[in-house]
Amino acid sequence: MNGPMRAIAHVTFLVPSYDEGIAFFTETLGFDLVEDTPLGGGKRWVLVRPSGGNGASLLVAEATDDAQRAAIGRQTGGRVGFFLHTDDFARDHRQMLDRGVEFIEEPRFEAYGTVAVFRDPFGNSWDLIEPAHT
Repeated sequence: MNGPMRAIAHVTFLVPSYDEGIAFFTETLGFDLVEDTPLGGGKRWVLVRPSGGNGASLLVAEATDDAQRAAIGRQTGGRVGFFLHTDDFARDHRQMLDRGVEFIEEPRFEAYGTVAVFRDPFGNSWDLIEPAHT
């Protein structure tokens, strides 16, 4: 099928402050800081992505008003909203536990792979997934 080539480049991720977001993603999850560019007036263009990843980046956005602050940690209405794929579930699960990540369930084995839900310090739920090899 020939058609336009499209990809999601970035997804906005609200945080209380740029520095808190950067610290969590780089120090706790081991993501790469792709870009941190001042835009003036205290705003920054901050992109993070999993090391070795080739998918979309997260645009780390500091909440600037009451509506945005109220949405921190609730961007997906309480559902798991972020899905972090790994090539080694046991390695990443252990590293994340060692770095204080809160898993809200034990790892489980599903037809699609090994998975466990964790919560970030902002309140969002994530799946850590090692996809099944097909």
